[in-house]
Formats: sequence, C-alpha cells, structure tokens
Amino acid sequence: MAIQSRQVEAFRAVMLTGSMTAAAEMLGITQPAISRLIRDFEIQLALRLFERKGYQSVPTPDAITLFEEVKRSFVGLARISDMARAIKANLAGTLRIAAMPVLMSGALPRFVAGFMRDRPNLHISLAGPPSHLVLEAVTSGQADLGYAEGPFDQPGFDIEIMKVGAVVIMPAHHRLASRTVVDAVDLAGEPIVGTGMHTLYRSWVDAALANVPHRIVVEASLSQIACLLVSEGVGLSVVSPYAAEEFLGRGLVAKTFTPRIEAGFISVRSRQRPMSALASAFHAEFLAHARRWGS
Repeated sequence: MAIQSRQVEAFRAVMLTGSMTAAAEMLGITQPAISRLIRDFEIQLALRLFERKGYQSVPTPDAITLFEEVKRSFVGLARISDMARAIKANLAGTLRIAAMPVLMSGALPRFVAGFMRDRPNLHISLAGPPSHLVLEAVTSGQADLGYAEGPFDQPGFDIEIMKVGAVVIMPAHHRLASRTVVDAVDLAGEPIVGTGMHTLYRSWVDAALANVPHRIVVEASLSQIACLLVSEGVGLSVVSPYAAEEFLGRGLVAKTFTPRIEAGFISVRSRQRPMSALASAFHAEFLAHARRWGS
C-alpha cells in the first residue's frame, strides 16, 4: 500500500503540536483517527515514530530525520499554493508584450515598472519592433498583447483603437509656448524636425503642412530622436503626446496641434488563444493609463 497524503499530514501535525489530541484539533478530526493514521504510517514505513509518554507523543530520532524531509515537501506544496493564489490575483505569471518603438521607448516600460511594483512574481517580456512586426508577433503567437500603428483588419483578432491627437513639442521659451493650441499656419517659417517617414502618420502631418511654408531640417526615424533634437534647439516637431511626455519638464513643452492628426495606436489580441487574467488586467490598466493622453 502506498503512503497516503493524509498519513503525512497527521505525522506533521503531531510533530508540530507534540500530542495526538492537539494534532486532531489542528486537522479537525478525532483523536482516534489521528492515532490510526499514525499507526498505519508507522506500519507502512516499518519505523517507530513516536514514544507515548502520558499525553505527549515524543518523536524518535527516525521521526526527527523524516520530519526534515516532510517540512521540505510541505514548503514546496505551500509555494505551489501561494503561487496559485498569486496567479488568481494577477500577482504572478508570464506576459509577452510587443509594441511599436514610440511606445516602447519610454511610456510603456515606465507603465510596466509601475505594474510590476506590487507583483514581484511577474515575468514580462518586452519587444519593440516596427508596427508590422508587432502585428506579426501577435498573429504568430509570439506575443500575448500588441500595440501598434493601424490599420489592421485580419480576422480572428480583437482590435481596440486608442485615439490620441498629435502635439507640437518645442522649447519652453519659444514664441508659441504660451499658446494652448498651435495651428499648422503658426508653424510658417519654422524649422521642423520630421519623424516617421513613409508612415501613415507622417502622410497626415505632411498634408496638414502642405500649404504652410516650412523647412524640414532633419528627418528622424523615431519620435524620441525628434524630441531630443528639439531639446537641442534644432527646431519643432509634431509628435504623439506619449513620445513628448518623456521630455516635458526638461525645458520642453507640448501644445495641441490643429488640424487634428491621429497619433494613437491600436491594441491587438488573438481570439484563438484565451487571454490570461494577468494579460487582461495589464491590458485594461494600460489602456486606462493611455487615455490620459487624450481622445
């Protein structure tokens, strides 16, 4: 007959409490039931585990040796139980996120750090490829969540659109810095740091400035590069608010740009793979956080 888990529990209880009666109370069973479990356990192991002295059950040297192994086993079980509770409470687990570079260069990692602060048992993988590769990562199952520039109309995926208007980032001492809103015509004659060539977003910026005399003095592949150049006095740039956010308070300000240009992103999740509770919690909290950037 194999050792039963209930026998091990009874043995542990007697070792912890020092008596059959107290062990029975600990496990919520009768004292005769504890005695029977211990007796069967001793027979099963062919070991004498306790010496009975009055109401006390004194462990033998064999019992003390065995108890060390039992403690290790129960610690392992406790860890499994603790981990299960943590997973249920979204405090543990693995999450794979792919996001376009403009999000991954500051705003998203900062949010991830806050999300992990009270969740020490998380393992999060972050990747920041171009948008088309973000979408590919989600479709191939390499990422649980994807945040990218749209559009994306492949069936079998849940898409959410985060609408965000573009801003103009400029030095805090610039002549336009006192404005709440900066119109395209206000940029006449201004040196402009272009960003995101050959993207849908850039085509909208170019269209807004089509009838405004301006100079593209530098082409930057990333919005963060454009913002850094603005901070060095090279010119102004029309960027997303989450790109600008990284530079505000460091001598730069951001103003709403008109006509409105969509600088938002889409979130992509596969319907073929059920999303974990952890991924759902992260996604909901991140989108709530992103709504601070506008609508």
